[in-house]
Amino acid sequence: MNVSILAVGTELLLGQIIDSNSAWMGEELATHGIDSLVQVKVGDNVGRIEAQLRRLLDDADAVIICGGLGPTHDDLTREAIAAVMDAPLVLDEDIAQVIRDMFESRGRRMPENNLRQAMVPTGASVIPQTRGTAPGLICPIDGIDGKVVYAVPGVPHEMRDMMQRAIVPDLVRRSGSTDTIVSRVLRTWGESESGLNERLDHVIAELESAGTPTLAFLASGWEGLKVRLTAKASTTEECAVQLDAWEARLRHELGDLVFGVGDDTMESVVLELCRRRGLSLGLAESVTGGLVGARLTGVPGASDVFRGSVVSYATDLKQTLLGVSPGPVVSGSAARQMAVGARERLGSDIGLSLTGVAGPAEQDGQPVGTLFVGLVGPGFDDVREVRLPGQREQMRQFAVITALGMLRQLLAAA
Repeated sequence: MNVSILAVGTELLLGQIIDSNSAWMGEELATHGIDSLVQVKVGDNVGRIEAQLRRLLDDADAVIICGGLGPTHDDLTREAIAAVMDAPLVLDEDIAQVIRDMFESRGRRMPENNLRQAMVPTGASVIPQTRGTAPGLICPIDGIDGKVVYAVPGVPHEMRDMMQRAIVPDLVRRSGSTDTIVSRVLRTWGESESGLNERLDHVIAELESAGTPTLAFLASGWEGLKVRLTAKASTTEECAVQLDAWEARLRHELGDLVFGVGDDTMESVVLELCRRRGLSLGLAESVTGGLVGARLTGVPGASDVFRGSVVSYATDLKQTLLGVSPGPVVSGSAARQMAVGARERLGSDIGLSLTGVAGPAEQDGQPVGTLFVGLVGPGFDDVREVRLPGQREQMRQFAVITALGMLRQLLAAA
């Protein structure tokens, strides 16, 4: 099956909203072995939506339209699909009643325009909503043998639910494939995407020769750089055998760059390493302004390891709260003193500190992108300096995963 994606919304064209939905759908399709052809954005204009839909259907077996299914006058996806199907829109009374009941259950009056969401092209089937009001649609296209249009809301959690619950299974069924496709993602940090590619050139060549599994890279900011293996076989067990063998091969090639698999994050891995060793963790953050603590507390159960964070952004607070000596605060000496101070003030086994320059200008003679990390704990007393890329916010995010990655390495080696 070849699938194209059409994202609807003038706000996408104006840059007011980033089209992350199409990226997620493309990844989800690839995970299930479904090829993506084209991803297109179009504004809220019924004629342009219809024209783009017809153009995409010339080449694709299926088109997924995301957005334009709401209750307002500029939600025009249904009308465009009905025009392509050459079918009238009719009110689906079952959907209408679901919408009425939802408003009633919330004690709110239902504006009549909400019933636009219950209008369905004749011949289409409905993907019921479980999280909102606008249902999705599965629309066979008359005169185009086997082709289909899917429509989903633009709200990300509603779209993802419908994709996984209805659209991907329908695409797999239509493809006629009886194979099972399973993916496994290795999380890495400490090497660029091009650097990883170079390290794995010979492995990629072997995989291309074998045909399955396939390998893909996905740069994911402070989530790390993902390496995804996707295996295709008759059964889940056969896929697992393939993935086990090639995961072992990748780990051998990449070594300590691999910090986790699947849903692991750097912060969840660090917390688990601390937990296994019975160690508590305290932070002193300057350049990251509390981002490290926020990431750690985002992990359920973090409280049995994480003591807290001193966000000492101002120089005088570094001195009064953490005992940092007068002098440059973007330095290895300041980073170490901050880590020691955090450990003492917070009563933790480990002190981790971050001080650096996110920009826009240099500080203490250090260029933008400089990061000093202090790491003090049982069996280690270390300061590390790195230069991170990116603008201000990207540098701060990279600082988070970099500092936690350094602590992970020390804990893993202990």
